[in-house]
Amino acid sequence: MFTGIIEKLGNVENITKENDNLHIAISAEFTSELKIDQSVAHNGVCLTVVAIKNNTYTVTAIKETLDKTNLNNLEIGTEVNLERAMKLGDRLDGHIVQGHVDQTATCTHIENKNGSWEFTFTYNPKLNNITIEKGSITINGTSLTVVNSKINEFSVAIIPYTYEHTNFHNFTVGTEVNLEFDVIGKYVSRLMEVKG
Repeated sequence: MFTGIIEKLGNVENITKENDNLHIAISAEFTSELKIDQSVAHNGVCLTVVAIKNNTYTVTAIKETLDKTNLNNLEIGTEVNLERAMKLGDRLDGHIVQGHVDQTATCTHIENKNGSWEFTFTYNPKLNNITIEKGSITINGTSLTVVNSKINEFSVAIIPYTYEHTNFHNFTVGTEVNLEFDVIGKYVSRLMEVKG
């Protein structure tokens, strides 16, 4: 479980393809605190640490993960939003995030609001995921509040701290991002679907 509060930005140091898998080596300030088998969210994708060497650790993304996320777009030098799993008893500053990406979205508009930014994203509505006004959404692992919710589009407002301390400062129109919709909303939506 995660909170959607990004701890650090990591850098992709190496990418190795093996069959349908990608082994991704990341350098991060907290690498020395990691252990093999720990879960870390990378742009909102929960991956297991499989190797550690100096200040770099390695995770493996399998085909299922690569098909549903933006991890195929990673290149050496790419900044990645990182969050370690939450500890029981800690404050839940964001919202409940599982680290299971539901689908990707595309950034379609960025507006500088003179002290903040508004980012707009569109996504495929055929997967039946929804947003609601003032509801929670996770974008590249960052817990955010939805504004301007539409059928296949929504916006989020980004404060300077979030802009500087996540990879939002690298987004341009056309950037593909990972989305995890609110888990409670997903259960309600599924229940309504089953009930007809």
